[in-house]
Amino acid sequence: MQMKKLSFGLLLAILVIFQACQPGEKKEESDTKLSIENEKYTLPNGLDVILHQDDSDPIVAVAIQVHVGSNREKPGRTGFAHFFEHMLFQKSENVEDGAFFKNINDLGGTFNGGTWGDGTVYYEVVPKDALERILWMESDRMGFFINAVTKADLEGEKPVVKNEKRQRVDNVPYGHRSYVIKKALYPEGHPYNWEVIGELEDLEAATLDDVKEFYDKWYGPNNATLVIAGDFSKEETKAWVEKYFGEIPSRGDDTPLEPMPVSLEETKKLYHEDDYAKVPDLRMVYPTVEQYHEDSWALSALAEILTEGKRAPLYKKLVEETEYAQSVFAYNSSSELAGEFNIGVRAKDGVDLDSVYNAIEVALAKFEQEGFSDKDLQRIKARQETNFYNGVSSVLGKAFQLSNYNEFAGSPDYITEDIANILAVTKEDVMNVYQKYIKGKPFIMTSFVPKEQLDLIVEGSEKATVKIEEVVPNEEQATEEETIAEVEKTPSDIDRSVEPALGETPLVTAPTIYEATLSNGLKVYGIQSDELPLVNFSIRIKGGQLLDNPELPGVANLMTDIMQEGTANKTPEELEDAIGQIGASINMYTSSEYITVSANCLARYFDQTVALVEEMLLEPRWDEAEFDRIKKNQINTIKQRNANPNIIASNVSDQMMYGPNHIFSKPISGTEESVNKITIDDLKNYYAANYAPNIATFHVAGSVNEKDVKSALSGMEEKWSKKDVNFPEYEVNDVPENAEVYFANFENAKQSVVRIQRMAVPRNDPDYFPLTVANYGLGGNSGAKLFQVLREEKGYTYGAYSFLSSSNEKSPFTMYSSVKTNVTPESVQTFKDVLEKYKANYDEAELEKARTAMIRKEARDYETLNQKLNILQQISTYNLPEDFVRQNQEELKAYTVEDMKAIMDKYMNPNEMTYIVVGDAKTQLEGVEKLNIAPVVKVDSDGNPIDKKIESN
Repeated sequence: MQMKKLSFGLLLAILVIFQACQPGEKKEESDTKLSIENEKYTLPNGLDVILHQDDSDPIVAVAIQVHVGSNREKPGRTGFAHFFEHMLFQKSENVEDGAFFKNINDLGGTFNGGTWGDGTVYYEVVPKDALERILWMESDRMGFFINAVTKADLEGEKPVVKNEKRQRVDNVPYGHRSYVIKKALYPEGHPYNWEVIGELEDLEAATLDDVKEFYDKWYGPNNATLVIAGDFSKEETKAWVEKYFGEIPSRGDDTPLEPMPVSLEETKKLYHEDDYAKVPDLRMVYPTVEQYHEDSWALSALAEILTEGKRAPLYKKLVEETEYAQSVFAYNSSSELAGEFNIGVRAKDGVDLDSVYNAIEVALAKFEQEGFSDKDLQRIKARQETNFYNGVSSVLGKAFQLSNYNEFAGSPDYITEDIANILAVTKEDVMNVYQKYIKGKPFIMTSFVPKEQLDLIVEGSEKATVKIEEVVPNEEQATEEETIAEVEKTPSDIDRSVEPALGETPLVTAPTIYEATLSNGLKVYGIQSDELPLVNFSIRIKGGQLLDNPELPGVANLMTDIMQEGTANKTPEELEDAIGQIGASINMYTSSEYITVSANCLARYFDQTVALVEEMLLEPRWDEAEFDRIKKNQINTIKQRNANPNIIASNVSDQMMYGPNHIFSKPISGTEESVNKITIDDLKNYYAANYAPNIATFHVAGSVNEKDVKSALSGMEEKWSKKDVNFPEYEVNDVPENAEVYFANFENAKQSVVRIQRMAVPRNDPDYFPLTVANYGLGGNSGAKLFQVLREEKGYTYGAYSFLSSSNEKSPFTMYSSVKTNVTPESVQTFKDVLEKYKANYDEAELEKARTAMIRKEARDYETLNQKLNILQQISTYNLPEDFVRQNQEELKAYTVEDMKAIMDKYMNPNEMTYIVVGDAKTQLEGVEKLNIAPVVKVDSDGNPIDKKIESN
């Protein structure tokens, strides 16, 4: 349930991907039909079962997609599909309370669920020996759930869902935009008239009868698809499916809804003065068509043509010519009942949205007159084959695709038709849907602007109705003692009270790693993997922010931006075309200690992709116009930074952990003042001094052998010369002898961000791994103490965790959460209490749980190319042995409770922690002071003390 519900449909859309014919591709290659081999059958009770075998890793994914989303709700009970998803994670008649949170993590697996407008999905990925246990658990909540639910369960989950809404909607900039659009676009009573997350008052009004009605009506096996993908015995698995799911009776409603597209009589323009927004935001939404409608594929192509790429008309007008925005996007979202074509622009600070709207109209008119080239359409199609293989690189990705196609298209094999339809899109199709759905058609427009900047809204806009939750003082609710009667279990033909035993522990084979060092000092780490015709690779150059001038932060970050804008021999547009025509992706970014270039391509285009990376690295363009644009964009981004309370907490944390003289106390992107001062010569000087192969490493995983990798790198080896690079040394702040408390004001916050941390160790320190083991039961997963107490027991938050950062420098151990505003002091105290009790009560059972989970988790560590690449990057970045995973496991087997308590005494002392709170000072500061953990220091959004003595309101 950590998955973002409001965008889960987008996740599935990303997974629904297609093949494209490449330029110059042989006919036999382009005619190959890409699909996912599977076997589908249906149980007598109506449950569709799909099996896909993949024995490349000893793991299995289980996905159950239920054909019920928020579009099945009733007005007055909005948000119920999502709320019910939460309820289903609690327990069932034979699976104990909290087992889904605790047990699956402890099995070395991962799990989650997601709800969107049209459906709900539940999934697990576990080592293959746990498959029967997962099928037992999943079948129990499908057929043996409802008698276990009590009023206390219902009331206990309501605060959790409310906290999720506050975190994802109420406490972020532009969070209410979707609500405004849906209310305007869809008439009252239409199933898309409300958001998936629902209304707080509707959630509060939910009753036990509502839960039972929803379960009986929508959660029958006849309204669901079960997909099992991975390494399993088909015969054995079919027997388990029959055993656990076969006896569940059909029930409820499994009738698909008919499409309900909408139309508008006139354009509606609405505005909202957003408490948290820092810059104005414009959205235009046109009603379109439902999924799999004959026009849906051309509409998706139209969206990309309008905004993706240097030649895209909206990009040209809004980003390059007028410079009203640093980006623009469009997409067509076709759902089960209706569709929406979105155009979105986050304008720069102070830009009038009337100007933005006018620029959009001018760009669309030019598009209508000039159209677009075959090259533009080909570029869109070119990356689809790459995307297809990326989407099936994991067993979970395959399970999602198979279940989604089955539920919404009627067959898991519909992917072949989907591919054919996207490939069949022509220029005429694109222009036809533009004429049919966009040109001159009414739409919904929203203007979201910062407080007291109403002069920026589009002329003629009306004030939107937005429900803002009032923050009230916390009052402990009197809880009625609920007499829990023994659960009346639903009759079963088998003994469901017996948890299936695990099978034989799967044998995990770590991939073979090869190493080499080229003559110019460039190190190479590789893993050959031929499961898919893909290659992922990265180059990491040591330095990054670490080599920035502390008086001028942001240079390294601008460097990686400008180096993606063309080369000495290619304009930005030509470079984009060269990458796009082979369906590759290349990105550069700056982190605290590294410059990283990452790439993904089809194996047959590996040489060409490496050649493009080489050109970008060794022949930068230094385009003055692009530099000016990028610099302005960076300043605009910085102005938006403090609209996010989590970023404020991170800024304060960096100041307190590293101290004002350390470069890591500065934002990687720089400050508004520093970026304004940076010149293109500063970038050239950084490049000349710090880009060197002898401090760089090339990592590669995929369908390419060591010989071909070295051959592809021969040009880089010849042209990129060694140089000496000087690395500065910094002192970090000492760990405080006594606890410290800092409070940053975030006015009218609906949630407070709490971070509690202390400086710990570098990644390659001997204490690093035992500290991660000690942390497992504290906050390393959703079954750990922080999550269970702060979310499940108290309902203060949507989630609470702890982790140890990885760095070559000392890095912090951190506990964190976003909590309901009116329980801010209580939450801080609870963090402290949980930590103290965890240390005091740590025992052999807690250690064994961590040991088992972390050893079993290895089965999932090498599945995808990205995971393999991550292993390589850890080895090179932190100078770890190639078999560090296995070495850690041997150490883990030998740890004792005394070892864990010693490491906790060293790094988890609550009296040596720095407590950081970002929240509404007017209502919460006094309560934090009264905790008497330490004198409270008020700081600004960058962590600078405002005053030493605080007067609370």
